[in-house]
Amino acid sequence: MRITIAGVGNAGSTVGADLSNKGHQVTLLKTSNKLHNEHYEKIKKDKNIKVNDFSNKYLAELFSVTDDVKSAISDAECIIIYIQTNYHEKLIKDIVQYMHDGQIVIIEPGYMSTCYFIKHNCPDITIIEAESSPIDCRIVKPGEVNVLFKNVLNPFGVYPLSHIEIAEKCLKSLGYPFEFTKNVVEAALHNPNLIVHTVGAIFSIPRIEYSNGDYWMYKEVFTPHIWNVVESLDKEKMDILEALNCERLPYVEACKKRNSTDKTEDALEVFFDYAKNSSPAGPNVPDSRYITEDVPQGLVLLESLGQILNIPTPTCSGLINCANAALTVDFRKIGRTVEALGYDNIIKILKENEKEGY
Repeated sequence: MRITIAGVGNAGSTVGADLSNKGHQVTLLKTSNKLHNEHYEKIKKDKNIKVNDFSNKYLAELFSVTDDVKSAISDAECIIIYIQTNYHEKLIKDIVQYMHDGQIVIIEPGYMSTCYFIKHNCPDITIIEAESSPIDCRIVKPGEVNVLFKNVLNPFGVYPLSHIEIAEKCLKSLGYPFEFTKNVVEAALHNPNLIVHTVGAIFSIPRIEYSNGDYWMYKEVFTPHIWNVVESLDKEKMDILEALNCERLPYVEACKKRNSTDKTEDALEVFFDYAKNSSPAGPNVPDSRYITEDVPQGLVLLESLGQILNIPTPTCSGLINCANAALTVDFRKIGRTVEALGYDNIIKILKENEKEGY
């Protein structure tokens, strides 16, 4: 399959290398000059990426590495978006003009960015939103990546639901074990970063500053009292999921589904095993993407949905307030809301389930 991955950061580079190693024709598209410029120049020159996949080390050859949006998008059968969700709408506005009927877009993950495709009049395409990336990974030096963890199952939402067979065929060809959520809204709200990145990073700020960035959030921050905050935020999320006629699935159960094949394992133990043995280090600065992305794109969205549905979200709102105060940024002003996504676009997605009989 001809695949273009928009984004040459940690996940885009590693998944691109993995898919190339599986025999796909992979193009990596650089979408901005904000991050990973030295890495981009290296892989553009060499047309390959060195991968340390646990005990398996290999060199993945790439078909193309470019910043030419038109050529990268127009020739692709499948487009995978691997940039921070803060920049999704701008990217989508840039690429829809070069897209055509029949293409498939996978958003890794999305926070309901499907709505932006609807908003900006995309052609007749298949949109697949993931809960999370199938591979946890990091660029360790220009041209080289380390694999940290692989999901054993990857839940995806599909829009429109009438294209679910197209989505299934595509995902099978990528080789990542998957299941389908009820819709892309359910997949978006099960983005794990909405819960653990925000709670973990906000409560980590003094530790990060004190340690000058020598810090490992997943291993340190989730003490019993901070876990109470996680559960409080998760309850608000589940209240909203339930109001949207989606399954009331706790964060740890969703985590267990993605991370463990042993159905008898305790879900909380699955999370803490990941935190101790497979999670990435960091964040190294208070204003990391754990806050600057997942507060405005995740928590602000959750709060906005709660307001529309008349569901209280005091923990969510309190976390936004704390992040605003600590970083002196109004994340609500720049954040993802129902209004920004388009109320009618969300309704259109939710009504798909009725139309298709799901």
